[in-house]
Amino acid sequence: MEIDVIINSKSLSINIDDPYKFDLPEVTEKVLGFGNQLGLDLKPLEMDKLITRMIRGVAGCEGGCPSDAQQLVRQGFGRFALSYIEGGILTATHTLENGTPLEVKIFPDFD
Repeated sequence: MEIDVIINSKSLSINIDDPYKFDLPEVTEKVLGFGNQLGLDLKPLEMDKLITRMIRGVAGCEGGCPSDAQQLVRQGFGRFALSYIEGGILTATHTLENGTPLEVKIFPDFD
């Protein structure tokens, strides 16, 4: 599984080997650090919760619950617009207060 965070055409890719046992604090730190490098504070957007829900929406949960990205899209998340792309790709977009576009994409393993 891969997470892509795109801010104003700059991107950060994070590979997730096991979507059921990933290091959320490490992933969150990378995303927040990426934002900080660009002079942006992404912490108020609850990126940890967004990423967790997006991964579960694509991969499901370890206990066997089905993944349901389309349900997540219907529920939404905060100020993000969520969309599901055929093939299992889940995208969250948001325009920051300064007008900068932010996009988070979760790609399932295509093995």
